[in-house]
Amino acid sequence: MSSAPATVDSIIETMGGADAVARRLGVGTEAVRKWRQGRSIPSKHWPAVIAATGLSLADMPGADLAGAGAPQTEGTIMPEPTAPHAAPEGATAALVLEDGSVFWGRGIGAHTAGTEPAEICFNTGMTGYQETLTDPSYAGQVITFTFPHIGNVGTNGEDIEAATIAARGVIVKQDITEPSNWRNHQHLDAWLRGQGVTGLAGVDTRALTIRIRDGGAPSGVLVFPADGRFDIEGAMARAKAWPGLEGMDLAKTVACTQAYEWDETTWAWPTGYGRQTAPKHHVVAVDYGAKRNILRCLAAAGCRVTVVPGTATAEDILRHNPDGVFLSNGPGDPAATGTYAVPAIQGVLAAGKPVFGICLGHQLLSLALGGKTFKLARGHRGANQPVKDLTTGRVEITSQNHGFAVDPGSLPEGVQVTHVSLFDQSNEGIACPAKRAFSVQYHPEASPGPSDSHYLFQRFVDLIEAKA
Repeated sequence: MSSAPATVDSIIETMGGADAVARRLGVGTEAVRKWRQGRSIPSKHWPAVIAATGLSLADMPGADLAGAGAPQTEGTIMPEPTAPHAAPEGATAALVLEDGSVFWGRGIGAHTAGTEPAEICFNTGMTGYQETLTDPSYAGQVITFTFPHIGNVGTNGEDIEAATIAARGVIVKQDITEPSNWRNHQHLDAWLRGQGVTGLAGVDTRALTIRIRDGGAPSGVLVFPADGRFDIEGAMARAKAWPGLEGMDLAKTVACTQAYEWDETTWAWPTGYGRQTAPKHHVVAVDYGAKRNILRCLAAAGCRVTVVPGTATAEDILRHNPDGVFLSNGPGDPAATGTYAVPAIQGVLAAGKPVFGICLGHQLLSLALGGKTFKLARGHRGANQPVKDLTTGRVEITSQNHGFAVDPGSLPEGVQVTHVSLFDQSNEGIACPAKRAFSVQYHPEASPGPSDSHYLFQRFVDLIEAKA
């Protein structure tokens, strides 16, 4: 390479062109195009670029601005490039990433010298922020909302999927919107403080989202010190030391610890939630971090629901003599949770009980049937995800929240792929007719369609009745 300063264009040329760069770094050519447009390469790829070109860290385009995130946009607070670890005027909190990047902003929610390290992800949903925040599947993660106006509905005691927030923090672009909905009971900021959850506002969430999209989900720490003293170096060290979600069993941290009965049904105007008083079937729901609305949908489908901990054995489950068994959603690496969940599921399948799984439950069922899972680079999180049902040809608009996926090539004979993502063709559903089992990766209890996927609960009931 010449003695001239390295540029993104010159680096791409040295590495053999955009296609060669995409193959070597494991990204799409669209990402490479974005690098040219933004005149910088995500820091996650610097080691590979340095190895391929012989450049040094100081030669990387944008290295001097690593702490600055991206060009300032209205409503955001950006640090001075020459002093990336000094809080700019007006900043009261920050997101510190493992690579040393610092995104400054205004703190919301609870004060903290530093949250537990977490995976930084983004959610593209335009509504339902309270349901998203209380989804137990977000354990071990900080949620970045791409929709800028968060807080306009306020919070209430009904739009929750669990009693507490499992996510380790929240990031929004603009200051929390004042609530203007008749169902509001409490301002979102006050609700976050009451839950002990830290947040960050005033961040260029578009830049952060692009960073995650192109480079994968980084580890990070949120800091919002009450005394205004920032330990950025300490937060950075903790983010770097965090091993990430791979190999991590988080289901145990959010699942129930003892069995209980559930009879609440779905919400309807004007009465609100109902009760199932005449169930036709008995379902045992194995809780790996179950969302309440899934349990409501099971009850609304005519089921008496008994919820058991995710650590329950096959004997524990079958002791309830269920007509069918449901495997819930949940957080973490399915392979890690599978060390105890897979033998239990295999025992249930051997007993001939119909099985239905959602999200983590889908991944665990796949493992129990002999398949494998892997971690996605950035995951699917939002309420606008198109999925095709291969058994009917219908396309559903679905709600999703997952960072791992089933490898369809690993599924054994007798296990069918039933659903695929129209975004990236990843697996979204399987069925094993011989075992009377099926599952989906997405969340049919959520309603972005609004009811595109509700048929799956009836499909489970039909399977139970066919078995009977």
